[in-house]
Amino acid sequence: MMDWTDRHCRALHRVLSRRALLYTEMVTTGAVLHGDRERLLGYDPCEHPVALQLGGSEPADLAAAARIGQDYGYDEINLNVGCPSDRVQSGRFGACLMREPALVADCMAAILDAVEVPATVKCRIGVDDQDPEQSLFELVDRCAEAGVSTFVVHARKAWLKGLSPKENRDVPPLDYPLVYRLKRERPELTIAINGGVPSVDAALEHLRHVDGVMLGRAAYHEAGLLGEVDRRVFGEAVDDVDPHAAVEAYLPYVRAQLAKGVHLAAMTRHMLGLFHGVPGARAWRRILTVEGVKPGAGVEVIERALEAVRPQREPLLQTA
Repeated sequence: MMDWTDRHCRALHRVLSRRALLYTEMVTTGAVLHGDRERLLGYDPCEHPVALQLGGSEPADLAAAARIGQDYGYDEINLNVGCPSDRVQSGRFGACLMREPALVADCMAAILDAVEVPATVKCRIGVDDQDPEQSLFELVDRCAEAGVSTFVVHARKAWLKGLSPKENRDVPPLDYPLVYRLKRERPELTIAINGGVPSVDAALEHLRHVDGVMLGRAAYHEAGLLGEVDRRVFGEAVDDVDPHAAVEAYLPYVRAQLAKGVHLAAMTRHMLGLFHGVPGARAWRRILTVEGVKPGAGVEVIERALEAVRPQREPLLQTA
């Protein structure tokens, strides 16, 4: 999710779950090959396991970018064939590649030849007037022939003509049964589902039909739900990580980043949804939003905001 899941967001999500696979924002091959690599690809070791998501359509460039990602230590290289933004379309990558399954397969073959870590595809079920039953299966089959075994499928079409990127996240109807069918008919492949998954309960329902679930906006806007997944999804004998504990665990990272000159707001912006639905959540968001942007703001802002959502003790009733 571009401009959302940066390194600070991922470090926060990691304190909530040890097991969830985290994904970077989509990074274009041009940026990787010619841009500031440390800014674009740098991350904290605490984030593992973490996948690098690439955008591009030139096999040689994708292979070179994938090798760089592997050298940086990423645990997986993922090709985005689902982003519907105008900028992505003009660059001939993202969701528009659903129309070019042979090219996507060539790109994946190049990536697979270049790296030893897993290489995966994230796609839509189709674009515009495509028949999803044909477009999804053709893309998956071509990539599988090239050696890809894992696919993350956003169970919506992308309408590249007529809908904005924001509308493309909500307006096209979800077709979960088609993704379930893909798994039934291609049982040898690992299929994860994405799109409109609001909760851990919903994820568990999907896992009755597919191998994995990718949480997007829900994990960002209500990050606290990630504190349940190690126990409920991965079956670990651990306590859930509540938001208060997550904040305390995140503070050492915040202090280290502040010492490097990172502004507090770069980190607190990802924390706003941690206490979704909890008494005091509005005050938590207000303090972080107003105070976190001020020059010289430090961890004391987070500590002050945390007081607003601490459970209040019940008054002690005494009788004579």
